[in-house]
Amino acid sequence: MEITASMVKELRETTGAGMMDCKKALVETNGNIDEAVKYLREKGIAKAAKKMDRIASEGIISSYIHGGRIGVIVEINSETDFVAKNADFQDFGRDVAMQVAAANPLYVRIEEVPADAIEKEKEILRNQALNEGKPAQIVDKMVEGRIAKYYKEVCLLEQPFIKDPDKTVGELLKEKIAIIGENLSIRRFARFEVGEGLEKKQENFAEEVAKTLQG
Repeated sequence: MEITASMVKELRETTGAGMMDCKKALVETNGNIDEAVKYLREKGIAKAAKKMDRIASEGIISSYIHGGRIGVIVEINSETDFVAKNADFQDFGRDVAMQVAAANPLYVRIEEVPADAIEKEKEILRNQALNEGKPAQIVDKMVEGRIAKYYKEVCLLEQPFIKDPDKTVGELLKEKIAIIGENLSIRRFARFEVGEGLEKKQENFAEEVAKTLQG
């Protein structure tokens, strides 16, 4: 199939990728725009993965306060101060802060979950499966499946992104690395909720934040 200039232009406007990359993607996908978009996204994420070993020690502190009831601060790192001033990077920082407010993760990544917390959770899940009458020989497989779900609940990078649940926060991070062209890292966060740890009337502020973002 002939790859026309208008096809390249359309793909470039859709993805923001360079002209030569767009042309190559169209050639590889026989002119199918949708497949070309997918091709560029996959290639971008592959390139992003290679950048993730580079040191990122610049960056910003982003914050988000929801209704005076939930407050989040998060540190997002970049390789250069120049990128730290980039509007897209700053928007990403705010999105991450909003994610933390809405989804209330406990850790940034799986590697940060303490081994004893994982073992404790596995024991609970194992007992649940046995109490459900599941055969002992399949309980361990069930536990591994449920532990993956546990990670999605407590680890920021494993959570579905609140604005687009079809991708995880980790996948969003890789997309941003591919677009911006530097290694980026979510280093740490702190989340505060009014009355947290005190005896009080039960109110689900995190659910309220999520509804606000999805609306």
